[in-house]
Amino acid sequence: MFAKPGVLLRIEGAALFALSLYLYRSTGAGWGLFLLLFLWPDLFMLGYLANVRLGARLYNFAHIVAFPVALAGVSYALHWSRFLPFALIWLAHIEFDRTLGYGLKYPTFFKDTHLQRVNQTAQLYSAGVAR
Repeated sequence: MFAKPGVLLRIEGAALFALSLYLYRSTGAGWGLFLLLFLWPDLFMLGYLANVRLGARLYNFAHIVAFPVALAGVSYALHWSRFLPFALIWLAHIEFDRTLGYGLKYPTFFKDTHLQRVNQTAQLYSAGVAR
């Protein structure tokens, strides 16, 4: 299992998803808010209507872990409690996507992600093609 990066990345996503749910519960925010905002990062997929390059950039902007983690850190440090639930919902969405195998997009094709490329490379190596 430790030789399969795709599996490890999905396990990591599941663990961080579970942690973000736990932390969200500890904020006391309602689950209705969670359900309402859980899919908001996927609105950035609308960039694909213009072209693949813009779509990938917008999607990646909303799906990079650094932004919700930074927002959570700032909101915690500055006691901006109203932003912490939003940051945790955002993080939960990203990690749920990672658990399902959806990764950051390459500007070539919508289904071309960092998780799928890892899997494709692993398959090529196991088949002896990429040696």
